[in-house]
Amino acid sequence: MAVELKGLTKRSENYSQWYNELVVKADLAEQSAVRGCMVIKPYGYAIWEKMQRQLDDMFKATGHVNAYFPLLIPKSYLSREAEHVEGFAKECAVVTHYRLKTSADGSGVVVDPEAKLEEELIIRPTSETIIWSTYKNWINSYRDLPILCNQWANVMRWEMRTRLFLRTAEFLWQEGHTAHATREEAEAEAQRMLHVYGDFAENFMAVPVVKGVKSANERFAGALDTYTIEGLMQDGKALQCGTSHFLGQNFAKAFDVKFIDQNNRLDYVWATSWGVSTRLMGALIMTHSDDNGLVLPPKLAPIQVVIVPIYKNADQLAQINAKVDGIVQRLRGMGISVKYDNADNKRPGFKFADYELKGVPVRLVMGGRDLENNTMEVMRRDTLEKETRSCDGIEEYVRTLLDEIQQNIYRKALDYRNAHIVKVNTYDEFKKQIEKGGFVLAHWDGTTATEERIKEETKATIRCVPFDADEESLQPGVDMITGKLSARRVLMARAY
Repeated sequence: MAVELKGLTKRSENYSQWYNELVVKADLAEQSAVRGCMVIKPYGYAIWEKMQRQLDDMFKATGHVNAYFPLLIPKSYLSREAEHVEGFAKECAVVTHYRLKTSADGSGVVVDPEAKLEEELIIRPTSETIIWSTYKNWINSYRDLPILCNQWANVMRWEMRTRLFLRTAEFLWQEGHTAHATREEAEAEAQRMLHVYGDFAENFMAVPVVKGVKSANERFAGALDTYTIEGLMQDGKALQCGTSHFLGQNFAKAFDVKFIDQNNRLDYVWATSWGVSTRLMGALIMTHSDDNGLVLPPKLAPIQVVIVPIYKNADQLAQINAKVDGIVQRLRGMGISVKYDNADNKRPGFKFADYELKGVPVRLVMGGRDLENNTMEVMRRDTLEKETRSCDGIEEYVRTLLDEIQQNIYRKALDYRNAHIVKVNTYDEFKKQIEKGGFVLAHWDGTTATEERIKEETKATIRCVPFDADEESLQPGVDMITGKLSARRVLMARAY
């Protein structure tokens, strides 16, 4: 067993510790010198880049374009939409001065008191306010609509309790901000982008998600409706993987963004915003990985195939190099990312454990006997199964195997999720089930008071009112606490 794997806590012993150790040992990220912020290491960033590239293609396929807006937002902008500022006020980092100077005793630098800003600037916690102040300059008539903008950026939310990828003070994300002429168009856009997120989560991340609408209590600050995709992690906790918000005309009214419609009437513009963040890295790790390390879906793995030679001498290595070179070129010609690790500074066993830890989907090994027999050992990371295959046609076999691994880890996650969705009818049943973990479908009377009581007493929240539900879940019932009428069952869980 390689050095990296020594001491990796088992999931069954301490899931939280397993996660924290794995993120660091697999070279994904580490704590930084700045409290609550992380350093995303090259291997972790390579996974994020693949996510980013795929999502960016999906956004552009739906007509969106990328732009960039300032990091700093005038404090007065956040005051214009009351619910929005209330939602983010406690998380804002504030810039008050614009200059430093050398201290009087020469020991370092201090803030120059003469350089105080007339108006404080907020490091963006999200960009609705700065973007809608800009859209006012872009929109005059219905001919200027819709505006379908996205930006890839960083944001700052002053979190007190942080965990790598899942909750950090600064994180990377994309935020779409769109402007529309009608309510119907904006609502359709918000739901369309949620389905784009769902498609990405399931078909690329191999993470099954429940799509639905948030309760009023769980909505984004300033939204009329928030739509969400919710994943279930291996410890039975939910993770909100992406959200899309129908903002109505709230931000248009706050920033006086009006347009002349086709009937020559003046009206406020309708808005949406939607985003996913590096939190998706956490979802990827916690949905699939095991006690040996990461398990990455091939579509997002930076290295899809690693090839390791085992040799006795330089002459044998030269022969293996020559043989493997053709295989590497043919795999790359198929669009498969391959690493041939013939470096002589690490033993093969160390390499095996290291690539296993890093979740590389397929490992190929060629030794002296393989060279003679024209074979390679093939190991798949999802099941750790090994087999020996002829080198003839191995490239096509590997391509098929990568597709099979992608499907298999999705199916495994889906089976787990489906086995951990339980319906309950009484509050006692609910409390017992929540302790076990998983998604719970229960009746709710629709009131904030009941929702807050559930959260206070069980630490569970309403994750969403699902779009897709079986016939029984859509039937009216009675709230498990108050006995009041409930329109349908909603999805509840403890969550990250």
